[in-house]
Amino acid sequence: MISMFEQNVLWAFGLTLFAGLATGIGSAAAFLAKKTNTRMLAIALGFSAGVMIYVSFVEILFKAKEPLVGSLGIRAGSWVTVGAFFGGMLVIGLIDKLVPSHENPHEAHRLEEIRGGSGPADDRLLRMGMLSALAIAIHNFPEGLATFTVALRDPTLGLPVAVAVALHNIPEGIAVSIPVFYATGSRLRAFQLSFLSGLSEPAGAMLGYFLLYPFMNDVLFGVLFASVAGIMVFISLDELLPGAHEYGRHHHALYGLVSGMVVMAVSLLLFL
Repeated sequence: MISMFEQNVLWAFGLTLFAGLATGIGSAAAFLAKKTNTRMLAIALGFSAGVMIYVSFVEILFKAKEPLVGSLGIRAGSWVTVGAFFGGMLVIGLIDKLVPSHENPHEAHRLEEIRGGSGPADDRLLRMGMLSALAIAIHNFPEGLATFTVALRDPTLGLPVAVAVALHNIPEGIAVSIPVFYATGSRLRAFQLSFLSGLSEPAGAMLGYFLLYPFMNDVLFGVLFASVAGIMVFISLDELLPGAHEYGRHHHALYGLVSGMVVMAVSLLLFL
């Protein structure tokens, strides 16, 4: 008989796996589409940012503060909450610094642009795809832990967060698969590399879980949860919104952002 906690762990892991493997959706879409639907992509990225920003400030940060204040008191608990929030931003920012800006997979790429390569022997494209896969794998570790932590603590909250992360992983799959395909001529190799880069998300979730679970208490949970909020806000501001602006017009990104916030707000109200 599976306990409720074990069910929550399986649910959280399943959502994290789904979010990570969305890179494969981007990879498949890249092969099937003749050109990039920039409007839809911009709206989707803005929507994902809206979900992440709203849920981070309204729900996750609030739930992080509760156990910290309960354990440390109102003053110390509030300071630790804020410190952990910006600490999460610092961690993901340092990870982002490890990726050379000209190889960053979060730079907006259209299929028409990337297909301008010189053919199967184009080493530059292969290098771009390989470095993009490595960069995505590095980024996905903290993202996986963030998604898993939210879903484990609040299963109903985990679903919209996982969908938001999945939406932002789709263009990452394009960034990996298209350069590799046009460098090697192999759709299978391109898809495999994109697929493997997405697996780092559930890997990060499980590694973080097994390392931290033996030491888990209210203080550690509060710090982790506040850090997750910081990570998600940073991703939204550094990757999603700039990507939405580059793929589409300003208003497309804004419409997606507001729509994501509205959907997230309504979904939270439905579970009151």
